[in-house]
Amino acid sequence: MESRELEYFVAVAEELHFGRAADRLGMAQPPLSRAIQRLERRLGVTLLERSSRAVALTEAGSVLLTEGRAALDALAAADRRTRRAGARKPGIVLVTKAGAAGELLAKILDAYASEPAAAEVEVLLCGIAEQEHLLRDGRADVALLHRPFDTVTGLDYEELRTEGQVAVLPAGHPLGSRGSLPLAEATAIAGLPPPRWPRRDGGYPAGPGPAVRDHTQLLQLVALGRATAILPESCRSQLGAGLTAVPVPDAPPVTTVIAWPPQSTSPAVAALVRAATQAAGSPTAAGISADRDGTVVCGARS
Repeated sequence: MESRELEYFVAVAEELHFGRAADRLGMAQPPLSRAIQRLERRLGVTLLERSSRAVALTEAGSVLLTEGRAALDALAAADRRTRRAGARKPGIVLVTKAGAAGELLAKILDAYASEPAAAEVEVLLCGIAEQEHLLRDGRADVALLHRPFDTVTGLDYEELRTEGQVAVLPAGHPLGSRGSLPLAEATAIAGLPPPRWPRRDGGYPAGPGPAVRDHTQLLQLVALGRATAILPESCRSQLGAGLTAVPVPDAPPVTTVIAWPPQSTSPAVAALVRAATQAAGSPTAAGISADRDGTVVCGARS
């Protein structure tokens, strides 16, 4: 398969509409349809079920969508990381959600700055659910991710901290004076629907709650009485006078991790990971280094 064929197929599979996919790719619809048909003939499988009204993925198409995204990300990552490595003054790109883990991020950057050969760190702030993709496609070298919301499959990572969650409510809300809230009650507060987080394709799931891009927007909507949110305990440091937080003891704990590609050969990434674990007080910090070929080595899970 050629990368262009994969790009064509992924566009159609995500849009489930040949016309929209052609517009997205900047091409006419007939050659796009022919390209997909050639791909199906070469693979010997049907990737898309077509009718006059709809396009749907087959089981084989679903597999190729997953694998195709990963392959295109890998190609883009190779391009971007190679260019960064050849820059006159190489640095590290660290990506994190805007408004998340701010206090921890500051500690990490301070700890890394004290390293003898610290490289310049560019902090890339992104919207909700974007940082994992930016890491996988090479626009970032390392990321702060939050399990269980972010997927770390195929990445190396170190756990930095685990914390409970709180329900964030408008100040003065009747439930704001409670000592705690059960998860079922916190997610079904009358008049305060939960937000709708973006999918990878940029769209939003259906539902009554507002579509949100980042934590700053979400907190503004909560303060206005348009939504509620369940967020990690550390968000308390960002709450203004118009917001209050109530613990939700039975909500799943959130673990912040620092993640990087398993094939990374950057000593600077190894040093940043070591600084992050030190800043978080992790017992694995001393064991993080780069081996002879530069690959980051530590007690990482992947």
